[in-house]
Parts: sequence; structure tokens; C-alpha cells
Amino acid sequence: MRRSLISVLFSLLAAVLPLPAAEPGAGTPQPSFVPVADVPGLPRVLLVGDSISMGYTLKVRALLHGRANVHRPAANCGDTGRGLAQLDAWLGDGRWDVIHFNFGLHDLKYLDEAGKYVPPEQGKQVTPLGQYEANLRALVARLRRTGARLVYATTTPVPDGTLGRVAGDERRYNESARRVMQELDIPVDDLCALVTAQPELQLPQNVHFTPAGYDALAAAVTTSLERQLPAPAP
Repeated sequence: MRRSLISVLFSLLAAVLPLPAAEPGAGTPQPSFVPVADVPGLPRVLLVGDSISMGYTLKVRALLHGRANVHRPAANCGDTGRGLAQLDAWLGDGRWDVIHFNFGLHDLKYLDEAGKYVPPEQGKQVTPLGQYEANLRALVARLRRTGARLVYATTTPVPDGTLGRVAGDERRYNESARRVMQELDIPVDDLCALVTAQPELQLPQNVHFTPAGYDALAAAVTTSLERQLPAPAP
């Protein structure tokens, strides 16, 4: 009981702290990384994603308070290559009922040899489209071994002027991801469509979001999770 109360207090405190407006640097403390203690009897949910998911994790946790234990890796999950390398550690040994996941923004970015964000002509794309699709298939195969219900979230838009990324590239990557998820019968949470219809939710020349934007994303993610949560025990 005491651990549960402490967990709730941490969540409430973190909910009023600033959400990520830029990709965090090494050593930057993130409230979304604070581990939470499970409430016995509630389904377990895992959110896997980059700093966009870090921005909505606490809000989703609050919206599902009393209905689900919402966890995430204590990491920016980055690109699909990192996902393949780290997924076993992120999944751990526990049981998961629902896993909501996304990879894309870090796959389509361009970096130079030093790992800095650069214009396309000055660097190399992290994960070419064909490799991205193959990586997604491998990730889904591993996720399915958990027995959890899976939900894939589309990659949110890349605005014009964003360093290291090309506006519109998310459409190509989302088309590839949708094809994979349709073939594998995995529901899609279309966060890209949500933001495309309300561009004011996103910061200018930045893949991140305003507070209202993170609220909207959290509401959409929560709705997609609610559809997958097991029915409460009688």
C-alpha cells in the first residue's frame, strides 16, 4: 500500500513538471522515467517510443489511473535498430497485457559521422526505408512472444525547417508501417492524422509539441489502449 501511495505521489508531482520540448541530452532527468509500482489486479501496459511518447506517458498514466498500470522504458527508445538491440531489456520478465509502440522519427533522421543532426546532403539517414520495414517485422515478432495485445502508433509529422529531418518523410515511413501492421493484423493508432489535422499542436520547425499537443496525443493513446484492455474481473 505504501509503495502504491508513493507511486501516485510521484505521478502527480511529475504531471505538473515541464514536458519534453526537445530531445533530451545525456543526464537530463525525465519524470516519465520514474518507475511506478503496480497496483495488484490491474492490467499492465507498456508504452514504447521516443521523446514524443515521453511527453504523453504521464498524462496517459493519469487518464488510466485505477484502470491500468502504465509503464515505459527508462529511455528514449530511438530508432528500430536500437529497439531490436534493447527490446528484451525493456520488456523485462513481467507479463504485459497491452503494448503500444512506435518507431520512426529516429529512423528517418539524418546524421553526420559525429552523430550530429545535419541536412540530408551532409549526412546519412539512420534507417533506409527497406531496412525500417524489415526491422518493424522483427520487432513485432518479438513483441508477439509476450502474448500482449499490440497497438502501433504512426509517426507524427516532421514540420518544415526541422534540422536533420525532411518534412513529409514520415508519410513514406508510415505507409510502410501501415502495410506491415495491416498484414500482421495489428491495430494502428493514427497519431499522425491527429496532428496533421491540427498543426497548431506542434512546435514550429520542431517535431515536438505544445502542452495542448501532448494532451491531445495522450487522449488518443488512452482511447486506443482502452479498446485493448482486458475486461475487469467480476
